Amino acid sequence: MGEQRRRAGLASPSSNQLSSDLLSLGSFVILGLPDGVLGTAWPSMRATFGAPVGDLGLILLISTIGSVLVTAVVGPLIRRLGVPALLAVAGVLAAIGYAGFAAAPGLWLVLSVAVLLGVSAGMMDGGLNTAVALTGRPRLLNLLHGAYGVGTAIGPLVVTVAILTGSWRPAYLVQVTLDLGMAALWLRQRRRDRALAAATPPAEPVAPSPQPSDGWSRRRYTGVVIAGMSVFFVYTGLEVGAGQWEASFCRDHLHLSAGATGLAAFGYWGALTAVRIGLALRTVAPQAVVRWGSGIGVLACAVIWWQPGAVVTVAAFAVLGGALAGVFPALIALTPVRLGGQRAHNVIAWQVGAAAAGGAGVSAIIGLLIGATSLDVLGPAITVLALILITAELVLNRLAPVGTPGISPSSPGLSAVGERERSGDDRPGH
Repeated sequence: MGEQRRRAGLASPSSNQLSSDLLSLGSFVILGLPDGVLGTAWPSMRATFGAPVGDLGLILLISTIGSVLVTAVVGPLIRRLGVPALLAVAGVLAAIGYAGFAAAPGLWLVLSVAVLLGVSAGMMDGGLNTAVALTGRPRLLNLLHGAYGVGTAIGPLVVTVAILTGSWRPAYLVQVTLDLGMAALWLRQRRRDRALAAATPPAEPVAPSPQPSDGWSRRRYTGVVIAGMSVFFVYTGLEVGAGQWEASFCRDHLHLSAGATGLAAFGYWGALTAVRIGLALRTVAPQAVVRWGSGIGVLACAVIWWQPGAVVTVAAFAVLGGALAGVFPALIALTPVRLGGQRAHNVIAWQVGAAAAGGAGVSAIIGLLIGATSLDVLGPAITVLALILITAELVLNRLAPVGTPGISPSSPGLSAVGERERSGDDRPGH
């Protein structure tokens, strides 16, 4: 069979999966890139459009609405289109949106296409998280989110170079090129997957294995879904809220210089990215990652509230970033274990939507609290969030305890997820 594949010019299953994994990581770098670009580009963008500084929140709000709405249908879209086709569509939508940014004569066009960017991000975020979680590889999940952090770190450099050349617009032309390239590569991956599947003898039908949620009442299932979405909402609110407001806190409350503030912000996001990549290099049970990460996160938030000194407080932000790093990927990996692959298909996308809503909504609420009081409220606000996160995790674990071993490591590649669903085999492994 291997010789036949070589004669036909087909990739082996292992090389095809490696290609899919690398493309997934590259896609998450591209997904993170604009999150690092927009904040850095905004002072120049608003000067171009004559817009007030607060309109940045309006762009984020519109894109978040698009992201949250599309996650409701990501599961069915994976079943209908398959993962590669879904991600190719996401790349095209993103390219259209960022072309609108680059060519916008006024803020009205930026606001008009922002919803496309949200839809694209929701499809890519929800689609890849779902697909990777169902392959049962938590290391790849950590690498995936580490790749996102790499993108957010590169973004400010890209837009800074663009601004030095005379305009912020070339940064978005770079994004258009990357998104179109990603879409083309996912279409190529789809063709390779189909050719490989056609050359592979069909597997013998196997009876579907029992799902962990079989026998649950509708009330219990609903409770688990709501509890899970609540955990993602609060977690992302804590991660994004602390990250977005750290610079203002360090600059205007701790009175650090602009350079020191930049290093402090890099310390938070850098620790988050580094720990995610580190977790991908070793085997750590997802339950332990959630438990220890959330616990250390509470302690770090308490130190930020205490403010024993500028250096210690900045270090606590870095510790918080490192502690939270593995929680999101671990929670994603645990969803199929709690519910089974069939139900996880939809629920993971809903969780990603809840995370998007939490990141935007909680950060905005913290901003309102700061506006009503002072930046000193950031410490108690994130401490309360960290405590709520642990409480929500305890509720989720009580409703759906994780007592089964992890998903089989011999799981299929990303493209096989949608194909398996269409063929009626809903198991997350084999």
